[in-house]
Amino acid sequence: MDTEPKDVIVLGSIRRGKKKFSNIQNETRINPEELNSILEQLENSGFIKVEEKKGWFGKKIELKITDKGSDELDKKIVEIQNKWKEMQSIYESGDKQKLQQKMEENKSFLPTMMFFGVMDMMMFSMMFSMMGIGMSNFVGPENMPAESMDDGGMDDGGFDFDIGF
Repeated sequence: MDTEPKDVIVLGSIRRGKKKFSNIQNETRINPEELNSILEQLENSGFIKVEEKKGWFGKKIELKITDKGSDELDKKIVEIQNKWKEMQSIYESGDKQKLQQKMEENKSFLPTMMFFGVMDMMMFSMMFSMMGIGMSNFVGPENMPAESMDDGGMDDGGFDFDIGF
């Protein structure tokens, strides 16, 4: 089955232990309507199962990945790792046009690569620097991992020196 990059991210979130809709939504940053649609597709494909449990406050719905879903996720992770390795080797060859073309081809997979920690963010930013374009041309701020946007409390882009006075 051809799964979309967002489907893979949702599947990964469930495998990481997110069992509730709200937790999956918080981790993936996918709007509720789209997430609901993705979850329905994953369930219809047999990649996840919905379990109803009784809790103190009534029914509790939990989502779990199936063996079929886990196998599909493993395949997709290998696929995105290979895409990243290919982009790395093009970067190392110094071919700007080929790198830009490959990044355009894999644009939809870039958030997935970030979500699973497949890409090296330092190398990723050096790729953009080599091409002379901004990262925002390829990846929207909603898809950037929070830790990559943390400036360590420095909002001026400069260095913080303690000169001892």
